[in-house]
Amino acid sequence: MLSEINYLLFNAVLLVSFVACAVYLVFFFSQKEKLRKVARMIFLSSGILQTCYILSRYLIAGYTPITSQHEAIVFFAWSVTWGYLSFHWRYSVRNFGTFVSVLVLIMLLTAAMASRAFNPLPPALQSVWLPVHAGVSVMAYGFLALAFCGGIMYLLQERELKSKRFGFFFTRLPSLDSLDQLNSHCLTAGFVFLTLGIISGSIWARQAWGTYWQWDPKETWSLITWFLYAAQIHQRFTVGWRGKRAAVMAIVGFCAVLFTLWGVTFLLGGIHSYAG
Repeated sequence: MLSEINYLLFNAVLLVSFVACAVYLVFFFSQKEKLRKVARMIFLSSGILQTCYILSRYLIAGYTPITSQHEAIVFFAWSVTWGYLSFHWRYSVRNFGTFVSVLVLIMLLTAAMASRAFNPLPPALQSVWLPVHAGVSVMAYGFLALAFCGGIMYLLQERELKSKRFGFFFTRLPSLDSLDQLNSHCLTAGFVFLTLGIISGSIWARQAWGTYWQWDPKETWSLITWFLYAAQIHQRFTVGWRGKRAAVMAIVGFCAVLFTLWGVTFLLGGIHSYAG
């Protein structure tokens, strides 16, 4: 019974996320305020359904569902969704939801192509540190994904301003200052969670394997990613590294995040590779 509900829930997540993205895109082109409110409510519904789906997998599997490709991508999409919603309740960034909804839909469609099978939990993962380390790390990736979306928006707006052709994007995107502030807030939150993820992972590794660090490919790339974002934080708050350069680095950093999550698994392997 729970398995059937789980299957239906994911289909509902896909459908509602698709509708939210479609309404956001229609709003982006038409700029009708009523559509924005509708899109936001549908996107909120998607976030609630994603939460229910993750909980249903937890009830079936008996452990935090973040150990397979499918589960990791769904959890990633969930963190982006709720990261955006929590951010939006505090800050208002025009048309940010459109870009976020597209990214979330792409993630969920990718998750749909991965196996949804429940895999036995390896002994090394049978620890209280699984939800702590994995959850905090993916939350970090969620905020860094928001910084990525903000970086894309910044480059689009900056291009129109630089060319002095105030066309399609100029009237639909926030000011460069607003986008730069968005980048700063998302980057700071993501970096804090990323740091906590690495620390909790090291403590877990000490308990599981007797050493804090093994230089496994995923550990190595996690550290590389951390240094990339640490450099951005340092440059931003010490020498005022902002604007286009900060936007480009937010995009580069997110590419490193994606490689750490999936590129390492498919190309380099290691003990942190997902089971399926």
